[in-house]
Amino acid sequence: MVENVGGVKRVRRALLSVTDKTGLVEFARALAGHGVELVSTGGTARALREAGLAVRDISDLTGFPEMLDGRVKTLHPKVHGGILHVRGNAEHVAAVREHAIEPIDMVVVNLYAFEKTAGRPGVAFSDVIENIDIGGPSMVRSAAKNFEDVAIVTAVADYAAIAEEMVANGGGLGRATRWRLARAAFAVTAAYDAGIATTLESIVEPVPHGVPAIFDDDAMPAAIRVIEKRQAVLRYGENPHQKAALYVDGSGRGVAAAKQLQGKELSYNNIVDLDACWELVSEFDAQEAAVAIIKHTNPCGAATGASVAEAYRRALEADPVSAFGGVIGINREVDAEAAEEIAKLFVEAIVAPRFTAEAVARFALKKNLRLLEISPGGVDKGKPVRMLKQVSGGFLMQDADRLRVAEGDLRVVTRRAPSAEEMRALRFAGTVCKHVKSNAIVYARCYSSESNSEAGHGQTVGIGAGQMSRVDAAKFGAMKAALPLAGTVAASDAFFPFPDGLETVAAAGATAVIQPGGSVRDAEVIAAADRLGVAMVFTGIRHFRHG
Repeated sequence: MVENVGGVKRVRRALLSVTDKTGLVEFARALAGHGVELVSTGGTARALREAGLAVRDISDLTGFPEMLDGRVKTLHPKVHGGILHVRGNAEHVAAVREHAIEPIDMVVVNLYAFEKTAGRPGVAFSDVIENIDIGGPSMVRSAAKNFEDVAIVTAVADYAAIAEEMVANGGGLGRATRWRLARAAFAVTAAYDAGIATTLESIVEPVPHGVPAIFDDDAMPAAIRVIEKRQAVLRYGENPHQKAALYVDGSGRGVAAAKQLQGKELSYNNIVDLDACWELVSEFDAQEAAVAIIKHTNPCGAATGASVAEAYRRALEADPVSAFGGVIGINREVDAEAAEEIAKLFVEAIVAPRFTAEAVARFALKKNLRLLEISPGGVDKGKPVRMLKQVSGGFLMQDADRLRVAEGDLRVVTRRAPSAEEMRALRFAGTVCKHVKSNAIVYARCYSSESNSEAGHGQTVGIGAGQMSRVDAAKFGAMKAALPLAGTVAASDAFFPFPDGLETVAAAGATAVIQPGGSVRDAEVIAAADRLGVAMVFTGIRHFRHG
């Protein structure tokens, strides 16, 4: 290899200082195989020596000991001068020679796990502060700035490719690779600083050493810092003339992190709909199968059942016409029986926590069907999940609507109380209604399972979504019903401002209603319900969904 041909530059000395030591020894051994001198610090040096590798201590390079419990070890001119000097600049070269500064051609660094430490329950405030890495980000930025001469390696995932390229280039790396690594490095420090700033903003006060940090998780952040990695460039957005991409937050949760088992590339609209149906079915305990069929973010059918196959048949039965070309969310493992049923319908995508091997084999016959396996893990308990929405000139932020209506929230306001079966149906209808665009009315019923004569599972009958008038939502839901409405219950996502909405659902056949209450005309609506013999419960909780 000829030095600097095609931008390739030889690596002669590498400084390694990592928190995550995954793959470290193998990578260091590959470097040493090219005659690269290994310079290291603390635990990293110890790990390399234990593996039998020759390592030079950073204190030997700098002529200055590590001190202050490791707070100061790489913050030294002989480190940053070795990294930052421009090899083709005569003045730089003369300066480093005058001060006996040795060139460093590669820096291998990953940073203290600040956010992981700060996220530990009961973490001490002093531990949060101590896990703010200073030397690491400084070296990363120095090396990335001087990418023309220095390679900065911040990701374990890059070790193998770098080692391979060095074999091909006789111990050197090309300019394109150094540039790629530099861009990734600045993204690392940007995300790291954003995490620190956001975390510290949520700490109420600097308590004494060893005392648990006091976080104000309910407060909205003083600034929005969104650092998320692009996972995929999509074919287009909502429409073919719009560009789009998918970004992930690194949590490993949700539809963005789901594993696609088969099928065509996901579209923007697929992902939006899959998220909507996964959010809906996640409301139900996995002990009871739940299935939602979504079109344009609204459920056209939803049901629970003793099995996935049963829940799917009931969800499809509610609106088989709209279900064509929809996406399906399922809250537990999909087996062969369910796969056989679902495969009869043209479906764009299915998301579930697991699929049996038999189910995967059945779906494989439908090659275009997108199959996604998702982690069923929920959100961090006690910490609100924030949602962002862009508006012209800025963003809106709010907590995700994770509030569930508990039995204790329900207040019977009519002379007639709902029967036990009506109450189960009301709870089911209210849960589905939360995931329907406002104004929303959901008609539902309970049915007897194929394996149990007791009427305990829920099924939607008609869904009125996204109407400007609540009366229209009630009429539209009744119009969409493919099953008999007599004896159903109805859920409203917000209060009835006038008795006409209540009268509309009663005329359609509903015998019980669940709604938040809170209208100045509640008394008139209750009186109408009593006059019509309709049982009604108030929840006190509104569930608008404006999209």
